[in-house]
Amino acid sequence: MFFPIVTILYFLLPHKLRWFHLLVASCIFYMYFIPIYILILFVTIIIDYIAGILIENAQGKLRKWFLVLSIITNVGVLAFFKYYNFFAGNINELFHLPATSINIPLLNIILPIGLSFHTFQAMSYTIEVYRGNQAAERHFGIYALYVMFYPQLVAGPIERPQNLLHQFHAKHSFDYDNAVDGLRQMMWGMVKKVVVADRLALVTDPIFNNVHHNSGITLALGAVFFAFQIFCDFSGYSDIARGAARVMGFHLMTNFNKPYHSRSISEFWKRWHISLSTWFKDYLYISLGGNRVSIPRMYFNLFFVFIVSGFWHGANWTFIIWGALHGFYLIFALFTKNARKKISDIAGIGKIHWLNNFVDVTITFLLVVFAWIFFRANNVRDAFYIVKKFCHIPAELATVLKTKKIAFLNLPGIENQILPCLTVIFMLEVAHIIQVKYKLEETFNAKPKAVRWSFYYAGIIALLVFGVYKQRQFIYFQF
Repeated sequence: MFFPIVTILYFLLPHKLRWFHLLVASCIFYMYFIPIYILILFVTIIIDYIAGILIENAQGKLRKWFLVLSIITNVGVLAFFKYYNFFAGNINELFHLPATSINIPLLNIILPIGLSFHTFQAMSYTIEVYRGNQAAERHFGIYALYVMFYPQLVAGPIERPQNLLHQFHAKHSFDYDNAVDGLRQMMWGMVKKVVVADRLALVTDPIFNNVHHNSGITLALGAVFFAFQIFCDFSGYSDIARGAARVMGFHLMTNFNKPYHSRSISEFWKRWHISLSTWFKDYLYISLGGNRVSIPRMYFNLFFVFIVSGFWHGANWTFIIWGALHGFYLIFALFTKNARKKISDIAGIGKIHWLNNFVDVTITFLLVVFAWIFFRANNVRDAFYIVKKFCHIPAELATVLKTKKIAFLNLPGIENQILPCLTVIFMLEVAHIIQVKYKLEETFNAKPKAVRWSFYYAGIIALLVFGVYKQRQFIYFQF
């Protein structure tokens, strides 16, 4: 009931009170998880608000010092809550310090929800003010709302101030088309979350939580299913966030664009978590010199950015390896670009457009799935065990073909979920293909009302009948 109440009150209130209403609603939304943590958010908001004004008014090196102060504050809060125990535990283990000796104590702290997201959004504000691309916001309440806007507070998209701040000053009247489009996008996001992602979780969770009891084929199946699970979970939240904002007249950036249709890893990162990938490109990669430096340095910049990206996702070596793999993929692709083109030309693949696309998309998807293994595994040891078990897949397939049985694949409790999972993945891809080929939103809006509402009812029925309701939070809430 939170969304409809907030939205109805938003349009009932006069324009001058709406920012305050949304700010209070966002505070209540954030405090639902751990109320006391809102004080941390307020402290960083106050510091960044003051820093923005000081940066704009200052001259020379003083501007940079104010920016550095703001960044240190934001990164410091993020580092303490998210990475303190990681570094403390690794230092203790590195020096083999037993629990009974003098060591760095571990703290029993819970990560504030969405900390990485609103930290990066706050940092983008002060950086853009420093670069002269954004005027410092004088209205404290509006700036606080920019950081805390509840639809995208805990899992993005990570908005730039140029896109969002001015929208809080604008007057939004109720618009029927915006409301319909927003609600439809929210419904699609819910379908992706509870019909696809949470159903796939019924298979992926048992597989990844019991890797030593599963065959190579089962583990490979789990990796593929997780690729679609995390996509539908994360993009589903983005759709819900963008839809909720759109109903009120706000437009948030597109965060996903059918990433598994990418023909290269480079293209994948232009389609996956777009708000984060562009953040790293604009604020870290380019700041390091980007591709305006020597080739070895450019390779270093790429690899470093993806290491940081992996670490942003979580304080675990599994995430760092995941980021490192994507960095390696990109460097390898650049290094072998000419050689791969020659091989493609010799094989004749390049002359057959559909085959060339199919090969590129398939290879890219398999590389992404392989990296997801490290992202999802409970620890590095489990991840490498899964990779090791992949070597057994040829022998397992031979046994399946010989015996016509799959019982040895160890699927207790999840056998009945395989077909439904494959079905929802197939339907998802069909929907994506239709979206691309027929420009679905424009075509859909042109259909008669009876046709549109039949699809709405079908979506509601799909949620009620095929949805999995086990109170699973969104995966990216933990980041």
